[in-house]
Amino acid sequence: MTNRVVLAYSGGLDTSVAIGWIAEETGAEVVCVAADVGQGGEDMNDIRQRALDCGAVESIVLDLKQEFADEYCLPALRTNALYLERYPLVSALSRPVIAKHLALAAQMHGADTVAHGCTGKGNDQVRFEVGIGAIAPELNVIAPVRDSGMTRDKAIQFAEDKGLPIDQSKRSPYSVDQNFWGRAVETGFLEDPWNAPIEDVYSYTSDPSVTRDPDDVIISFSNGVPTAIDGRPVSMLEAILELNQRAGAQGVGRLDMVEDRLVGIKSREVYEAPGAIALITAHQELEDLTVERDLRRFKFSVEQRWTELVYDGLWFSPLKDALDTFVDSSQQYVTGDIRLRLHAGRAVPTGRRGEGSLYDFDLATYDTGDTFDQTLSKGFVQLWGLPSRIAARRQQKLGKP
Repeated sequence: MTNRVVLAYSGGLDTSVAIGWIAEETGAEVVCVAADVGQGGEDMNDIRQRALDCGAVESIVLDLKQEFADEYCLPALRTNALYLERYPLVSALSRPVIAKHLALAAQMHGADTVAHGCTGKGNDQVRFEVGIGAIAPELNVIAPVRDSGMTRDKAIQFAEDKGLPIDQSKRSPYSVDQNFWGRAVETGFLEDPWNAPIEDVYSYTSDPSVTRDPDDVIISFSNGVPTAIDGRPVSMLEAILELNQRAGAQGVGRLDMVEDRLVGIKSREVYEAPGAIALITAHQELEDLTVERDLRRFKFSVEQRWTELVYDGLWFSPLKDALDTFVDSSQQYVTGDIRLRLHAGRAVPTGRRGEGSLYDFDLATYDTGDTFDQTLSKGFVQLWGLPSRIAARRQQKLGKP
């Protein structure tokens, strides 16, 4: 039986060249798998045909948009996942769903090896390889670009020598990774963190400095799941796509940051994630209304750890699974509506309501009808501060400031 390698195929130069490189180096047949996670751009059928033209024995296109929305983006939303409190895990979320289907394709097509086109400097090599290892530990993983020292010049020369159908005239000056949860842009002049992004960098968002009328949107949730926009029922995927359009038109979701990669280097990244930022903003606001104080405080620490695990490629890990159970439990009363004003690059909550609300008007008001018994507060404050007062007396007794 001929050895087979399943290759994660994007349709670009590196993975197209990898088909021939794998065949020459290993003698294996190459089965290409292209995943549609809402990245848009080139027609997926054209990508499928290019893989065959470059020497693949089989080429598969998988529509993973619904699965990606429901099983990856939704857990991230309910966790309020923002790496370094800013980045909504655009690329990190798509890698485990792709890794899962690469492993399934390897099993289906009798392959003992999976290949990807990542370099040795980024996070994605970790996400693919650790993810595949967690799903199917018997599979080998190779990375032609990383393992062969294949530079872009060498890849172009290989493509020319083999007559591969790769048009380098359409090459972007940036490295771009995108799906419907967001878009990540790096390299080129952006590698100097002093250089400001230009409008040409952006695709999902309009210039927030251009004057437009505000867009008020009401997002409804049930148990932490978005279920309607302005009263119209929506799926998770539909909610993301609509808010990408509406929030993106207002310039919401632009991020320019230096982040810490898992491999230990700092990287300047420009992101745009209008739908993700609008949804997370609304969800956080509804949690503030509906989640009890100590649970909300503890969830902040869970959110940070969950986000770090996913960023670091540990989606399929025991700790992340356990944290998922906690997050699911925390969402049982996160039901209600949040009104956002989308304007000038910001998504600002302007109204909140819900059957799960813990807000009690009669307790909160300072006007007539106040039911809060303020006479209880004096003793509460004294008891609450008692440990600090006792410690202060000890300091005075010992002559310490």
